[in-house]
Amino acid sequence: MQMLMPEPQIFVERTLALIKPDVIDKEEEIEDLILGSGFVIVQKRKLQLSPEQCSNFYADQYGKMFFPNLTAYMSSGPLVAMVLARHCAVSYWKELLGPSNSIKARRTHPHSLRAIYGTDDLRNALHGSLSISSAEREIRFMFPEVILEPIPTGQTARDYLNLYVNPTLLVGLTALCKEKPADPMTWLADWLIEHNPNKPRLQHQITEEEHQ
Repeated sequence: MQMLMPEPQIFVERTLALIKPDVIDKEEEIEDLILGSGFVIVQKRKLQLSPEQCSNFYADQYGKMFFPNLTAYMSSGPLVAMVLARHCAVSYWKELLGPSNSIKARRTHPHSLRAIYGTDDLRNALHGSLSISSAEREIRFMFPEVILEPIPTGQTARDYLNLYVNPTLLVGLTALCKEKPADPMTWLADWLIEHNPNKPRLQHQITEEEHQ
């Protein structure tokens, strides 16, 4: 009896890249270097984060001496967020970035992106996810509409729903009951889009203004 083998699946790894506010004018140049290094830019958006959103994004750094300066720097102007994909994307992107301290990078990794574009240990030009798990979290933060593969199942899916979906959905359904709209499905859909807690709010319509 011939066994039916499942078709092989290849999951291309993804990571988050940020072009920080002080080098936003080098966006096109940096993107060319990224593409020339074998990455595919899956998604891209330009936005400006508030200090509160920066605090949430860098929550794992909370309490450290540099944290206030970090959030002030990252909210000081527009930035570019990109989802990069390739084999071993997280490790290759970290290698391309070089050490987080740009002064050290110029000594030890002179051809790295932070050595070329960074200024010091704070203004280091670019961000990269430290691990696959942090990449998933950061991509969801910057691109909440993205579906990451493989899609979670079982307990992982339940944990995700309990943590990220159910609290917001409960508030939305409560508001729906109070409002009693004529078209509840459309009303709830619009409410969820408007109140998505993971979606960074644009302080300025940067992209639209640049194309006008």
